[in-house]
Amino acid sequence: MNFIGELAALATSFFFAVTALIFTQTGRMVGSQATNQVRLTFALIYLVIINLVFFREPLPFSAESSRWLWLGLSGIIGLSLGDAFLFQALVSIGPRLGTLLLSLAPIFGSIIAWVFFGEVLDILQITGIVLALTGIAWVVLSHEEPPNTPRGHTRRGVLFGVLAGLGQAVGLVLSKQGMFGDFSPFQANAIRMLAAVIFIWGWALFDRKVSATFTALREKPRVLPLLVLGALVGPLLGVSASLLAVQHAEIGVASTLMA
Repeated sequence: MNFIGELAALATSFFFAVTALIFTQTGRMVGSQATNQVRLTFALIYLVIINLVFFREPLPFSAESSRWLWLGLSGIIGLSLGDAFLFQALVSIGPRLGTLLLSLAPIFGSIIAWVFFGEVLDILQITGIVLALTGIAWVVLSHEEPPNTPRGHTRRGVLFGVLAGLGQAVGLVLSKQGMFGDFSPFQANAIRMLAAVIFIWGWALFDRKVSATFTALREKPRVLPLLVLGALVGPLLGVSASLLAVQHAEIGVASTLMA
């Protein structure tokens, strides 16, 4: 049990690796914005069912207002904005380079947690983070992309990848503030997902792109099973595991293992 945070972070890395491949495909089929909207919506439905079964309420209405604040902000920044940047990066520069840039999250997260919340890592943990990130970079850059991967490693695509890493880091730091005590990751994830869904559909409504999402789904019906599967593996299992990880481990350590 002393390593539950680290084990949860490793599980997160597996779930996120699978969803990176799934959502790269769906992003190329219907666009990154539609992918993000639909997968978050399905994930929220899953979480409402889980919370009803295990906690007898669809959402954790009995939770403290401070939890709602921290986790809500985390959902907007990490799930809505951060993942939107990630999906655009995956479409623009491919899953390999996009995943590499997302690996900047541990660095961003460690700095933010240190500056704002006084979370300090010892020299052994810092050394482990540096070695892990070096290994990630080496493995990713030592292989060629498949022939069908879009080229054009543009500045815009790289910028999206960096912003995705920053968004994930901020989301994790904020999540940790709302995960004090023994709060369930499924309850915390429901708050994050609700905030993310409201924000992303509200933005689509403001931008007049709601109809475009439904049009894309009607034109590419084969994408729906992939989105259903991706929402189960990523936003439900992956994000819940990541919340368990930051609840029981330092931000820098947890986010490195997730990478």
